[in-house]
Amino acid sequence: MDQMSEEPLPYKKSLDLRSRLMRLVGSAFDPRAWMHLFKIINYYNYSHVSQLRVMKIGAEPSISPDAVFANGERIVLGDRVRIGSRCHLWAGPAKGRIIVGDDVLFGPDVMLTAASYNYNRGSPVTEQPMSEGDIVIGNDVWLATRCVVLPGARIGDGAIIAAGAVVKGEIPAMAIAAGSPARVVSQREVTHRPAD
Repeated sequence: MDQMSEEPLPYKKSLDLRSRLMRLVGSAFDPRAWMHLFKIINYYNYSHVSQLRVMKIGAEPSISPDAVFANGERIVLGDRVRIGSRCHLWAGPAKGRIIVGDDVLFGPDVMLTAASYNYNRGSPVTEQPMSEGDIVIGNDVWLATRCVVLPGARIGDGAIIAAGAVVKGEIPAMAIAAGSPARVVSQREVTHRPAD
């Protein structure tokens, strides 16, 4: 018989009330926890709050409080843009812009980056220069969960980008695109528009 099969399987330990209270008291007085809280506040300020102050944002936006922005002075959001939870909009460090039209819907975890490292120029990759390209998204576009939009991408009015797609290049108006790299797989057909 195999020796591994003779060993008892482990069980997850459950803490009693006293142990849980001791853990709570210990964490409340642990200075490392408080330092981490300050790091979180600092991160939230420089990646969300301070960026919203420098972005150009249209009327009636709906922006999730955990959305992350970089180089907000080069980000323009149209009217009624809805940005879902954990989205990242990173304009380039020098000139790469992100321009988003009206009525654009971002699902959760969408990533837009207007810059990318030139990874073949040396090592480490993080110390290499970046290539930048404007990202332009038309009106009434839906970017589904976890799609990624790369530098220089253009997405036409009314397009839908499927969950998990990676967009580089151009997606025409009213197209439905999926895959990596994203390719047009269908066409959107709007039969009814709300009254103005």
